[in-house]
Amino acid sequence: MANNILVIAEQREQKLVRVSIETIAAAQQIAAHTGAQVEVAILGDSIEAAAQELATRAVAKVYALVSPQLAQYTYGGYVAVLADFIQEHQPELVLLPHTYQVRDFAPRLALRLGRTLISDCIGYKYEGGKLTFTRQMFGGKFSADVSFTGEAPHIATFQNGSFRADTAEAAATPAPIETVAVSIPADAIRVHPHEQFKEAKGAVDLTQAEIIVSVGRGIKEQKNIAMAEDLAKALGGEIAASRPICDAGWLPIERQIGSSGQTVAPKLYVALGISGAIQHLVGMKGSRAILAINKDSEAPIFEIADYGVVGNLFEIVPALTAEINKAKGA
Repeated sequence: MANNILVIAEQREQKLVRVSIETIAAAQQIAAHTGAQVEVAILGDSIEAAAQELATRAVAKVYALVSPQLAQYTYGGYVAVLADFIQEHQPELVLLPHTYQVRDFAPRLALRLGRTLISDCIGYKYEGGKLTFTRQMFGGKFSADVSFTGEAPHIATFQNGSFRADTAEAAATPAPIETVAVSIPADAIRVHPHEQFKEAKGAVDLTQAEIIVSVGRGIKEQKNIAMAEDLAKALGGEIAASRPICDAGWLPIERQIGSSGQTVAPKLYVALGISGAIQHLVGMKGSRAILAINKDSEAPIFEIADYGVVGNLFEIVPALTAEINKAKGA
C-alpha cells in the first residue's frame, strides 16, 4: 500500500461517526492531486454494518480490524493494533478525524511509530508537488501551513466540519472488505473502561445536527431564547449559542459553538444576533448554508453568510417561524 492514503474511521456502538466520512472526503481530494489510492480501516467488534457503509464510498478497500478486546475503546488496544497494521502496510499518509477518542490515542500512536503528527487541521494545500496542512492558531486568529519532514508514514487529523461529508464520492460498486482478526498482547491494555458514560438527559451532540439555530448577544435577554427555540422546532433543528450566552448561563455549555465549544457543519446554520467574532466563526464556517439575521449591516457574520437579513430579529424571527409552520400546515 506504499504511497497510499489510509483513513482510520471511527465507530461508536457499531455506528459510523459522521466525521469519518468527512475525513474520507479529505483523503479523496488529496488523492486526486497525488494519484494515491484511498483505503480505510475501522476497529471494533461486530462492526460489519459500519464496514459495509464505508464500502459504499469510492475507496480501494476497507479493512475491518476486529477483536473482542476492541469492543470497548482503549488507547492501548487501538495503538497496539494500528501500529502493527500501519507498519505492515506502510501507507504514505494516515488521516484521522479529530475526535476526542483520536485526541487520546493518536499522539501515542505517532510516538510508537516514531513519526510526526499534525493535529486539528482545517484544510490542505498541494502546490508544486508538495502537500501542506493548514492549522488554526491563537483561537483562530491566524492559520499556519505545516508540512512533514522525515520518512512516511505521516499522520494528520482533520477537524470536524473541515470537509463536507456529502462531497465524499460514492462507489459505483461496493469496495472489498477484508476482515482481519487481530490479537492484542495482554499487557497492551493497561486501562480498563468502566460503564460507558451517558450524557445527561437533554444533552445533545451538535456535530450530528443537520439544522442549527444559534443565538448571540443580539438576543438581549434570556427570555427571548424561547423565540429562537420556536424557530429551531419549526425547522426540526437544534438550538445553540455563542460563548457569551453560555457564559451567562442562558444555555448549557454543551450548546456552545466556537473555538472553545463545538465545531459543527450542519446543512443549515441560522445565526441570530451573532456578530461573527473569529472565535465563533471557526466553529461553524463549514456549514453548508449560513443564514444570518442581524441589525448591523457591517457585522462580520455577513462576510461568510450565504443569505443575510439586515433587520430587527425580534420582528423577523417570529414572522419566519409563522411562515414555516404555515407551510408545514402546523
